[in-house]
Amino acid sequence: MASEAHGAESGGLEFHPMDQFIIKPLFGGDTINWYTPTNVTLWMALAVVAVIALMVVGTRRRAVVPSRSQSIGELAYGFVYKMVEDVAGKDAIKFFPYIMTLFMFIVFANFLGLIPMSFTTTSHFGVTVVLALLVFLTVTVVGFVKNGMGFLGLFWVSSAPLALRPILAIIELISYFVRPVSHSIRLAGNVMAGHAVIKVFAGFAAIAVVSPVSVVAITAMYGLEVLVAFIQAYVFTILTCVYLKDALHPSH
Repeated sequence: MASEAHGAESGGLEFHPMDQFIIKPLFGGDTINWYTPTNVTLWMALAVVAVIALMVVGTRRRAVVPSRSQSIGELAYGFVYKMVEDVAGKDAIKFFPYIMTLFMFIVFANFLGLIPMSFTTTSHFGVTVVLALLVFLTVTVVGFVKNGMGFLGLFWVSSAPLALRPILAIIELISYFVRPVSHSIRLAGNVMAGHAVIKVFAGFAAIAVVSPVSVVAITAMYGLEVLVAFIQAYVFTILTCVYLKDALHPSH
């Protein structure tokens, strides 16, 4: 409060790029419990509704000459299906519905977050960590169910010299348990950083001298964020396929 007062007195510019990530109750108040509807739950629900609208409602007619929504749905379906098949193998196709759901949810959550005055749910580690942990637990359970103790072969680098194998096994084990961390931080960090930069440029747009430059910078960053919204969903999904491949075929 003191810094804001000082800024107001001196005529300086005060803006807080990270305020856009604050979780707030939808119906007022300051207390947030586990059952409290917040801006996060609202925009997550909107992302789910958008996925259902495209993939269920938009493709229900299955016309020979597809509508625009059906074409987008079919393109998304084919894109993810080929990704799963190429990266994880044909025996991973049974997990396609789960991976498709992940991809579509993240894509829509990212793009909805680009709407002015919206809330970007994938900028919060609370959301991305849950997604990453679900992937981690799924591939770990699949690995042990399908391969039994043979799944531990993922950590034993048989092609390395015998003396180095125990050391490499420890490194592989650590890297395996770090996967949820890197998986979640990559998505949330990139989305958060882009939105924060746009907010900074928007703050400078209030200064007449630099406002033209600021507007150009905002436009360029917004275009980049559109690209990042898709790329980060793609990266999250393809890493899921890589981890699934390791669970299905753990031997080095």
